Amino acid sequence: MMRSLWTAASGMIAQQQNVDTISNNLANVNTTGYKKETVEFKSLLYQTVQSKTTSANGETKPIGAQVGLGVRTASITSTFTQGPLLHTDEATDFAIDGEAFFAVQGYDGETHYTRNGDFTWAIMENGIGLCTSDGFPVLDENKEPIVIEGRTEDGEGGYDTAKITINSYGEVCYPDEKNNPQPIGVRIGLVQFDNPAGLTKKSGSFYDVSDASGQPMWESENEGLKKSNVKQYYIEGSNVQIVDEMVNLIVAQRAYEMNSRAITASDEMLGQANQLKR
Repeated sequence: MMRSLWTAASGMIAQQQNVDTISNNLANVNTTGYKKETVEFKSLLYQTVQSKTTSANGETKPIGAQVGLGVRTASITSTFTQGPLLHTDEATDFAIDGEAFFAVQGYDGETHYTRNGDFTWAIMENGIGLCTSDGFPVLDENKEPIVIEGRTEDGEGGYDTAKITINSYGEVCYPDEKNNPQPIGVRIGLVQFDNPAGLTKKSGSFYDVSDASGQPMWESENEGLKKSNVKQYYIEGSNVQIVDEMVNLIVAQRAYEMNSRAITASDEMLGQANQLKR
């Protein structure tokens, strides 16, 4: 009975973590580029109550007796399926149709990765740069911040950001004399990973490289990779399905209740055992 108390307690702890994860999914249902997370469980060690070879007559038994000692969280896995592409009116909104990530440079100088293409043009020391809403510079295919020449105070020279477009290859384009968009030699960097689920999660829909994810593979440097497409005037919505998450929440809640009832039943059995001596 003491074993059952700890076993049921481990189940309650595991289901609480499951509810926490489901709650985070629901909270980010409208977060751009968010990927749903799923809790994976594994059983704890088994205690051998009776071995296969022990019997009253010393005969070999085909099956022993082992009792499980509960459950624990094995991992919380992100599912990198394609989210819905949502149309916007912003020329600096971009969505990736494919498996790639945008690469951005953080304040610490390190490279981070995201599916959130809610970008904007910002004034920088050496020109006009494409940045995230937090001001992180977006990197090009050469792993350098995307910076273009801005116009002078009298409006001469440089590029007018209102006329800049991005084609499906991620190339920055500007209209020529005939008003036809032409690439200016700058392309948004796109990165893929062997195991994106192994990326380390950060706030703001950012990810960092880990040993489990493998090293970043830049699409511009790897011809064998299936190329992703960049869609301007779109952002990628969260891939969270509210109906699925609500069903998962109900299942987790019921599992939590059953484990709590197991604790109550074990407590009542212990109480009855204590009363036997009276």
